[in-house]
Formats: sequence, C-alpha cells, structure tokens
Amino acid sequence: MKKRRLGGAAVALGVVLAVTGHPVQATAGNRTTDIRIADASGALPLGPAGLAETRTTRTLQPGLTLTRIVRGTVDPAHRWTVEATIPGGDTSPDPDAPPTTLKDKASADELAADLRAEGFDARVEQVTTPSTADYSGGTLGWRVRVGDFTSQSAAATERIRVINAGHSGSVTYTGWDGATSDRGPWRIDVLTIDPRTFRGTLDAAYGPDIENRETVSTLAADAGAVAAVNAGFFVLDPRSGAPGDPAGIGVYDGRLLSEPVSGRPGLVVHDGGRRSQITRLTWEGRVTAHGTTLPLDGVDRVPGLIRNCGGSEDDSPTSLPLHDVTCTNPDQLVAFTQEYGANTPQGEGVEAVLDSRGRVLELRSVRGGPLPSGGSSIQATGRQVAELTALARPGERLRVETTLRDDQGRRVTPSPGTDIVNAGPELVRDGRLHVTPATDGMVHPDDPSWYYGWVHKRNPRTLVGTDAAGRTVLVTADGRSTASLGLSITESAKVARSLGLRDAANLDGGGSTTMVANGQVINDPSDAAGERPVGDALLILPRRR
Repeated sequence: MKKRRLGGAAVALGVVLAVTGHPVQATAGNRTTDIRIADASGALPLGPAGLAETRTTRTLQPGLTLTRIVRGTVDPAHRWTVEATIPGGDTSPDPDAPPTTLKDKASADELAADLRAEGFDARVEQVTTPSTADYSGGTLGWRVRVGDFTSQSAAATERIRVINAGHSGSVTYTGWDGATSDRGPWRIDVLTIDPRTFRGTLDAAYGPDIENRETVSTLAADAGAVAAVNAGFFVLDPRSGAPGDPAGIGVYDGRLLSEPVSGRPGLVVHDGGRRSQITRLTWEGRVTAHGTTLPLDGVDRVPGLIRNCGGSEDDSPTSLPLHDVTCTNPDQLVAFTQEYGANTPQGEGVEAVLDSRGRVLELRSVRGGPLPSGGSSIQATGRQVAELTALARPGERLRVETTLRDDQGRRVTPSPGTDIVNAGPELVRDGRLHVTPATDGMVHPDDPSWYYGWVHKRNPRTLVGTDAAGRTVLVTADGRSTASLGLSITESAKVARSLGLRDAANLDGGGSTTMVANGQVINDPSDAAGERPVGDALLILPRRR
C-alpha cells in the first residue's frame, strides 16, 4: 500500500508542569514514575479549591514524558435529564454537531407548558455564558429539560416517552453543563518533550492519501511512533467534500496540501520540529501561463465545497470563517497533487492534467480521474471553465504558486521539515487568556444552540501550546462520561495557561480526541464505536538510528 512518508521532523515539544506537593516514586521496568499530590497553588483551575488532584508522570523515552492528571471525584449533585430539542433541528450526520436546544424565553415557556400538560416534569433554565476576548457572552437562551434521574437508563426511558408524545430530545448529564461549582471528575493527559534531551521527531501525518480517514493508532503504528494525538479539523460528511480532507490548513513535509481557513490559527512546526509556534495564517494561490494569471481557490479539495468557510469573497453564505458550515461557490479553480488520492473528484467542469514538469497533457471535459506518475492537475467549475480552457493549451507549462502569510503579514516559506495543522479557537496569547470564538467562526449569529453545545458545554478536547522557553505541550481531556466531564472552551484556556503555556489553541476534539502512547490508546474516546478515524495526527517518533 502506498504510504505517505511520516517521518522527517525533529520535535520541540515540552513544558514544565506546575505541580507542587511531595512526589512518591514507583518503578516499572527501567521507567520511573512520579506520583504527586498537587496542593492548591499547583492545581488545575477546575471546580472549587481543595479538590483531590493527582499527577502521575512516566518517562516514555529520554526527554519525552506522559503525565496523567486526575482531579475531583464524581459529584453526587449531578443528575441525568432529558433536554428537549426543536423538531428537525439536528440534521447533520456529524456526531459532534450540537442539537438545536436553546430557545427564546417565550418559546421555552410554551414548550415546557405543553410538556407539563402531557404529564412530564418539565422546567425552563436560563443559559448564560462567560465573555471571551472577542465575544460579549451573557444569555445564550433558555433550555427545556424533563426529569431528574440518578441513572442514564432512567433518563433514556423518559426520553422514549417524550418522543412517543410527539417531541424530541436527548439524554444529557448535568456535569457537562460547565458549572464552576462542579466537583469533577476530570481526566487529562499531557505529552511533553524537552528538546534539550529529546532527539526524536515530530511529524504531522495524514496516512496514504488526503481524501480518506485513519485512526490515530493506525497512523502511529504505521510510523512506529512512540506517542501521538489527533490534530486538525477535517471533512466528515461526504456532502461537504472528501471525508478526511483537512478543513483548514495542512502542510506536510513542507508541501501545502490544504489551504487555510482565512485568518484562523494553526500549529506551525519549524525546522524539523526544533521550534514551533501558533500563528494565524492566510494564503494566496495562482496559476500562470504565457503572461496570464488566474487566482486559485483551493488545494486538494472538492471544488465548490469550502468546509468551515473562510474562502473568497463570492463564497456563500460568507467569506469569513464559520465553523462546521460548508460554504459553496459554483465557480472555482482548485489544484490537485498526487497526495489527494487515487482519483481526483469527478463532476461537471474541466480538468487540466499536468505532467511532472507542469506541462498540459490533456483537458478532461468531465473532470475527475487518475493522475500520471509525478503529475498533478487543475480543476475548474462554472465560469472558471472557460478561463482554464483558454489558459491550458496542450503542451503549455502551467505554473502553480502558493503563498502563506502569518498574522504579521510575513511570508511563511515551508521547508521540507515544516508541518502545519489547523486549529481554533485561540486560547492563550502571551500568557494571557485570549479566547477567540467569534474571530474563528464559532459564533453562529442565528443559532445560539451551536455555541451552547460546542463552546459553552464540556466536551472532550485536544489542545496544543508553547511555553516561554519555546517548548510545546499536547493535551487531551476526556469527556462525555461520568468518569471525566470534559472541558468547555474557556476551561480549556484556563487549563492551558495553568500548565505554563504562553500561547495555546484548540485542535479538533469531541469524538476525535485520542492519545496514543507505546502502541496503546490511553484515553477514552467518546464515540460509541470507539476510536474515530481522523484527517491527520501529530506523531512523536523515536530517534532514527
């Protein structure tokens, strides 16, 4: 099986965890484990002060450590309940898509009255959310909940009654609401690498091709990785593009294989992993021949479908980032590389097939098909068909150029040791909380339920950041269970800052959140089916001999 090269970038991952208390050492083989009981000054900022918290650290290899933090215990105040939803509001096949649950006060009162008239114990609850760096917060809306149960099964039985009465709803646990008074538990895993002693590599990998998904454990096993976590957001629904395609920037071994969601943050691994940073990225692409230049709309994605938006001005409904939304545009020019897959996307339009030197071999009047060895292609749809047809004369050399820029407008020139994965929202900047859901498209003006489910409520999360010494940390937080509540986005930022990070951002989370160490999935992925196949992953590889 053809497999994309997964090595080639030395890692610079590491953070000094702010843990106080008295360590207890235990030995497993030739590895030493420190078990520390954190006091209030070094504890995670989750729940009230004084909660029990343990940190267990083990060395995976010199310079690479794995720390598990467990804070709090099951809170007896938490209950299971049924949260009523607006009929027809949850239509996305994405298992992480939040259902439509928030209403205005009058509508919530009306629904609750109807439920009570039908014999249900219904109540209305106001939902308020904290402000962030770019969002005022305040009241998101009102939710309607039915019943108060000590077991999930009892709540599930009540949900069936609600559905049979002609309503809709989902079973939820009150510990996932995000109350600051909650007592836990939380389970968080932290991978740290100290570049002063670690000589391995950090690589962003997507597997055999861009257009398909693989599990983190499969990507790690294929590369011989010591440890790994899931990375950026990706297309899941075939109606939104090719499942597995990064929904934002993707640079692998110095090659741009997915364009940015304009202005959103990414993790940039420089110089073979010796240095990394979080920065916001924009891009420009162009196709040039015989003095004529056409603007490029995308790289290695289905033309006309822009997942998470943030593309060109004529995209619908917006050119700004809008998370979990697929913008559309009938008139597009998209470049394809060998890495996309066995065949380029099929459909109406035209495709210029290029050889390894960029010379036009043929024009496919119906786009889609295999590429020649070492070759590439450019697809056009709508009004771009005539433009590309005029430009791509047989034997003509087409030059495809792309330019990346950071948030200071400086050109980013990837080397073969550069990898970039997409992220969002930003969490910490210069050591301060800097949460940016509005800038990064996580505020849906006409759908407060989306913000409620994705940002406000606790979910599994994967985080990345760098500290003042230039080290980086990868964090996973389990969620959607009673054994680990998960984190809201604002809690994620506070956790990142408490771990000493100067800059941090959120990676893909929910059912994608996965951490692998020594060949085993060590966290508890939240999907009922287990580990979710993802678009790409960050792999920590051992030193090459």
